[in-house]
Amino acid sequence: MLRQGIILAAMALAGPLAAASDRPEDAAGEFPYWDEAEVARGATLYAETCAACHGAALEGAEDWRGRNEDGSFRAPPHDETGHTWHHADAQLFAITKFGTEEVTGGAVVSDMQGFGEVLTDDEIRAVLAFIKAQWPERVIARHNELNRRFEAQQQ
Repeated sequence: MLRQGIILAAMALAGPLAAASDRPEDAAGEFPYWDEAEVARGATLYAETCAACHGAALEGAEDWRGRNEDGSFRAPPHDETGHTWHHADAQLFAITKFGTEEVTGGAVVSDMQGFGEVLTDDEIRAVLAFIKAQWPERVIARHNELNRRFEAQQQ
C-alpha cells in the first residue's frame, strides 16, 4: 500500500510534459527525452549527482547483479544492459525522489537514497530524460509501450 501511494504521489508530482509540438508521436511517459535542452541539463545533473555510483557512461557498479557485504544491491547500469527501462516513469521518478527502500517498503535493500531534498522535481525529470535519451530506439519504443500500459492501469 505504501509503495502504491508513493508511486501515485510521484505521478502527481511529475508535472506537465514539454510542449506537445516537440513531443514525438509515439512518446509516452513523463520524461522529455526528445528535448535537447532538458537532456543537456540532465547530463550535467547526472554527472554531478549520479555518476559516482551509476558510472559516467551509465554502466553501473562492477558486478552490479551481486550484493554488497551488507546485503544491499549495487548500483545498476542505466544503459540498455540494465533494468531501468523495465520500470515505468512514475516508478523511476519515485525511486529517484524517495529512494529504493522507501518506495519498496523496505523489501529491497539498496544504497539508493532519495534525492528529493537535493534535486527539484524538474531536475529529477531532466536526469531521467538524459538517461532515456541514451537508449537505442528499440529500447525507447519498448519503454514507451510500458509507460502506456502502466498509465492505463492507473486509471
